[in-house]
This record gives sequence, structure tokens and C-alpha cells, in this order.
Amino acid sequence: MSGPRLALIQLHLAVLLAGGSGLFAKLLPVGPDVLTAGRTVFGTAAVLTFATLAGRPLAARPTRDALGLLLCGAALAAHWMMFFLSIQVSTVAVGLLAFSTFPLFTTLLEPLAFGERLRRGDVVLALLVCLGLALIVPSFDLGDGPTRGVLWGVLSALLYAVLSLATRSYNARQSPLAITFHQQLGAALVSVPFAATGLAGISQRDWLGLAVLGIVFTALGQGLVVACLRHLKARAVSVVFGLEPVYAIALAWYLLHETPAPRTLLGGVIICSTACAVTWSQGKNNSSDVS
Repeated sequence: MSGPRLALIQLHLAVLLAGGSGLFAKLLPVGPDVLTAGRTVFGTAAVLTFATLAGRPLAARPTRDALGLLLCGAALAAHWMMFFLSIQVSTVAVGLLAFSTFPLFTTLLEPLAFGERLRRGDVVLALLVCLGLALIVPSFDLGDGPTRGVLWGVLSALLYAVLSLATRSYNARQSPLAITFHQQLGAALVSVPFAATGLAGISQRDWLGLAVLGIVFTALGQGLVVACLRHLKARAVSVVFGLEPVYAIALAWYLLHETPAPRTLLGGVIICSTACAVTWSQGKNNSSDVS
């Protein structure tokens, strides 16, 4: 199997895990700071354990790269806090679909960051994702929960777009495992002090939920994203991530009994179709999206 095709499989698995992570904001009775701290602590421990058992190095050289990755981790922590807050003040669907705007930010920022040409097709695909979002979130009253969820979700999306671009700049010099570890560690160092009081009062069941969130839905998921960025451009990854709200809405319907409205289903079809179009173009023409 070719590198780009394997990267697409890794990407879709990462998207499924990312969509599932949003449900923990509803399943666990803790705040976004505790969710973020828990997932980063367990995520960091999981990566460290794997690297130790596999004999894989985690050091990032030069020191400037290590510090830069830790700063990326701080951005990752802020992204997750806003992401969980978006879901908690609204619904899983609203939070995930607001986050799905990040392909638009990536499409506009990536050419500026790497001196590349902005292609018309990329803009069209990103706008289709936004159309799907507009269909699923019809109310924009600043006084209600869904609107606040959208605002927090969009801010989370902007941070994630910046993080994706920054990660791509380190891929040529650092291993995916080292990138994942340093970003997780940076996120933990930032988030734990804010969540110390909340972490001290949670139950054993909640600790177990945070462990699952950190090990499976965070460490594994982020590692897959970093690995696929070796073969796929950030804007291609971002548009395929349009599937994340589709997966999340399906999981929320099954586990939380959140039933999507017809507009939600229509928007989900648009987002899913856009992601599939990118997947098809990656398989047909690797040269156009391989970094």
C-alpha cells in the first residue's frame, strides 16, 4: 500500500476518534479544564509508555524545535478547552460542526505560511464545508447556548488550523512520536494548573473516563494525524476532517439520544461528500496534495 493511501486510512481513523472525543464533554460531569488536563496527562503517559517499550526516541533536536513543540502544546490545550466548552454550552452537533470550519482557516492560511498558491478548488471545498455548517446551525441569536457554542467552536477551529500548519513545519525534522509527545506534554503543563482543584474532586469512574479519553481518543488519534501529515497537505487533512461532525452526530444519536434535524442531516451529507471528494482526489492524484 502506498504512503498516501495508508495516510488516508490513518486519517479517517483519527477523524472517527476525534469525533468520539467530543462525547466525553457530555458523558463526564466535569468542566472543560478538567477534561483537557485529564486527556493530556493520560495522553502524555501513553506516548511515553509506548516509546519506552518500543525503544523509540522522544527527544527533539535542536532545542529550539523542542521548545516550539511545547508552545504548540499550549495552543493544543487552549483548542481543547474551547472545543469542550463549545459542546457543553450547546450540543455535540453544534460544537463539532462549528469546529468543522477549520478547513476554511487552513485553506486561507497555508499558502501564506508556506508560500504556496491558493487553488480555486480548495476554496470551493472549504466553502462547501461552511455551507454544511450554516445548514446545521440555523440560529445565530447571541443570547442562546447554540450561538455561544458556535463562537467557541470557531475559535477552537482557528487554533487547530494554526496548530496543523505549525506541525507540518516540524515534520521534516522530527518523528511523529516526538511531535506528539512534546505537544501532549506542553498541553499538560499548561492545563493541569488550571484544573488542579477540579481533578482533586472527581470520582474513580471519571478518572477511568479521562484515561480512555487520553489514551485512545487523544494519544492514538493525534499520533495518526501527525503521521498522515507526512504524506498529505494540511488543507487536505482539514477538509477530510469534515467527516468528524458526521461521526460525532451519529455517535451522539446512538449514545446520548441527540436526534439530528433534517437540516442537520442535509448539512452532514454536504460535509461528508466534500470529505469523500478530497479522499478520491488524493487516491487519483497524489502529486497535487502530497507534501
